[in-house]
Amino acid sequence: MPTTLERLPFGARIVVIRLRSMGDCVLTTPALRLLKQHRPDLRVAVVVEERFRSIFENNSDVQAILDPVVSAVATWKPLLALNLHGGSLSMALTVGSLAEWRAGFAHHFWSAAYNLKIPTAQEILGVERRVHTAEHLASAVFHLGVPVSEIPRARLGVASPPPMREPYAVIHAFASAEEKAWPVERFFEVADFLRGAMGLESVFLAGPDDDVTVLEGREVFAQPLGEVKALMSGASLFVGNDSGPAHVAAAFGVPVVVLFPNSDPEIWAPWRTSGAAVSPEGGDISVERVIEEIGTVAAAGKGPRES
Repeated sequence: MPTTLERLPFGARIVVIRLRSMGDCVLTTPALRLLKQHRPDLRVAVVVEERFRSIFENNSDVQAILDPVVSAVATWKPLLALNLHGGSLSMALTVGSLAEWRAGFAHHFWSAAYNLKIPTAQEILGVERRVHTAEHLASAVFHLGVPVSEIPRARLGVASPPPMREPYAVIHAFASAEEKAWPVERFFEVADFLRGAMGLESVFLAGPDDDVTVLEGREVFAQPLGEVKALMSGASLFVGNDSGPAHVAAAFGVPVVVLFPNSDPEIWAPWRTSGAAVSPEGGDISVERVIEEIGTVAAAGKGPRES
């Protein structure tokens, strides 16, 4: 029996719905890469909120980026709609796409909207363990007909080169929830170590909703996401909380030390880059342990960066 992708004619249009957030969007790009490697003729559009649009810009695997409104999706005239989000708005967009094939994971609450229900990643990949988010998202395109294969690194493009400056580290001291954030003063200690022991100046990354007053006296980079990508692409090291910027760093192959005070690295560790995912020992993550991990990561990353 032919797969879904085998049924699609040459040059068919697909819409992939991934509304948010930063990490999820970044970890969708390996699935897009696999899809386009298998069927380079397909025309792929991604539906995403404006604030995360830059994740998919300058990516040759994406032919269009659409606003999350039904009229925009329907105008694209997709033959296949793949919903990787699963919420109520994404379901409305899936149905409103008028696509002949509507695919999404069977566990989604409104999965009755799908005529192609995707089973669990464990079933598709033939494993019983918990899977990484990149594996979960890639399993959808495997189910549609892409041959099961190694899942590549996330893929981000930049519109401009990284800034011309001395070697630098990017530090991200913020998180989406307070319980996911390591104390900011500990990041200051790490930054002082990087300057004194490794000759790396630290750039502290901040988003539009972050309180940068806590970073007084430090170099703060609070620019649009497209500029963040450029900055990250030239970094020598990333240190930060489990958050979207950690996945951006990993997509560029930057060595990372990512702190997981209250989240699961098995599911959310940065994908396919050298680095360390640091979880609490005895209920805490010490500065000394983070510095030790930085030394290990730096020693392992002295060779050329994997592309």
